[in-house]
Amino acid sequence: MTKQNLEVSTTLTSSSRRGFIKTATGTMLLAAAAPRTFLRAADESEKHPAASARKPFPYRVVYSNDTTHILACTSPYHKQGEGFRPEMLESSVDEVSGLVDAHFLQPGVAWVPWWKSAVYPAREHYRWFEERYGVPPDTWGEYMLAGGDLVELFVQRCRFRKQAPFVSLRLNDVHYKEYVNAPKGTPISIYASQGLSRFYEQNQKWRIGDNMDDWMLRGLNWAVPEVRAHKFAFLEEICANYDIEGIELDFMRYFSYFQLNRTTPRERCAIMTAFVADARTMLDRTTRAGRGRRWLAARVPALTVTHDILGIDLPAMVEAGLDVATLSTNYFATQQSDLPAIRKSIPSATVLNEVTHVVSVGKPVKLPGAREGDFYDTRRDRRATPQLLATAAHLAYANGADGVSVFNFPYYREYGVPHQGPFSEPPLHMLGLLGERDRLALIARQHYILTPGWRGPGFKQPLPRAFTAGEPETFVLNFSPPVTGWRNVGRLRIQGESSLGISSWSIRLNGYALRSTPDVSEPYANIYTQQLGSPGELRAWFVRPDALVAGVNTLEIMLEKGSAPRITCIDLWIS
Repeated sequence: MTKQNLEVSTTLTSSSRRGFIKTATGTMLLAAAAPRTFLRAADESEKHPAASARKPFPYRVVYSNDTTHILACTSPYHKQGEGFRPEMLESSVDEVSGLVDAHFLQPGVAWVPWWKSAVYPAREHYRWFEERYGVPPDTWGEYMLAGGDLVELFVQRCRFRKQAPFVSLRLNDVHYKEYVNAPKGTPISIYASQGLSRFYEQNQKWRIGDNMDDWMLRGLNWAVPEVRAHKFAFLEEICANYDIEGIELDFMRYFSYFQLNRTTPRERCAIMTAFVADARTMLDRTTRAGRGRRWLAARVPALTVTHDILGIDLPAMVEAGLDVATLSTNYFATQQSDLPAIRKSIPSATVLNEVTHVVSVGKPVKLPGAREGDFYDTRRDRRATPQLLATAAHLAYANGADGVSVFNFPYYREYGVPHQGPFSEPPLHMLGLLGERDRLALIARQHYILTPGWRGPGFKQPLPRAFTAGEPETFVLNFSPPVTGWRNVGRLRIQGESSLGISSWSIRLNGYALRSTPDVSEPYANIYTQQLGSPGELRAWFVRPDALVAGVNTLEIMLEKGSAPRITCIDLWIS
């Protein structure tokens, strides 16, 4: 056990807007596979019966398994360069046994089924892909063509390990779409066979935009009924054919669904709410005899300013039968979000706060001779420490969360390119703790952090922030004390994107002027050294416990003299 892990382990003794918008796109391509209610009239706004009969979601720690980490990461069950074996997926379930309540499988990027599909069979897909692009099946494809079924394998292993199995389906993932129009024989990533399907390639007229370098424009337009029906058909066959506890609709992969200049917020929300309502009806219809209620979850933004853009109306979705809202900032263990307001808006639903392995990302490194897509993972990201994760979970519970969802956790391991390191095994020992609200509240030492975070649509990131001498910049931060209260002097730091030179700074916290300190060192031993900053990039101040309040705090930072680069990180260590 590392020194840092030992420290933690010993310390821790609206009105409904249902209805699809009718469009002039012709007959639905997949009418046979789509539910009969798929084109519901826009004025049908009755509450789904399930909304009034909702029971508490019984799972506190949800673990999201993107499947692709199995081959992307070097791990105890996968050597670098080794092809897929079914035992690897089983091991990814085994390693969190006894630590999580529910396990959410993302079966690839959800354009090509990793289950036994009648909508788009494996043989049909891989034959088309090789004829179209001249690329043979990848190792996942070889498994599927040999009769494999990743979803069934996953469900059986979860049942054996007493983890509740769920499937999380990405609704508009855009990985590898840059290769869609490549001529046959052109070198492309072998894994493009998972991101490119015949449906996508043959229906590019429905793309959100034409610029394939812009991830916001690569996906298909959800105002088109055929696009929604295609994804719904996948959901329906998964729910009908597998013994899962429920499904999650992943609205965050990728967070673009509409041509914003051709739809209104009301239209977008009506489309998405109706999709949720149909998913609820389909879940109920396909529940196996003797099984209890199957749960409907949605992975949605933790920042409400993005909701109208994506068509997210959480109160309406809950009325339509949504049980669980997983609040995400895409890739980050973000501590500051709109969780308190969202909690108040959907009091009858379960709210989960998502944490990940990353608190901030570095700039992508261009590799010589590489095309975009050959190396998606070339950044040197700042990893989330156990202390940051514990503080994030405690703050989430204090703000009304019912549990925690853990996303992309295996990526502490070696993946991508070597300069992303140092790598380590993920802090799996933290998983069980993240579900224990009372134990988290007993942890005296807290580490709060604010970083640039998610570059989502419709909002400005809090950082990086440029400063002009004599002009203060204000930040509003949410803190929650441990049960013993804050008793000791803490330390607040700012970090520049390069050296801060001879610039001088002052800080006021809730009106208190903070006293500077030359000690800019890390507050604890940290094996995750990515992006920690050199001494010249950091400034620090003491924070008295009585300067903090539970809840909303106002931080005023001012560059007093000189010039300085932008500030990229603010953190506070206090107990």
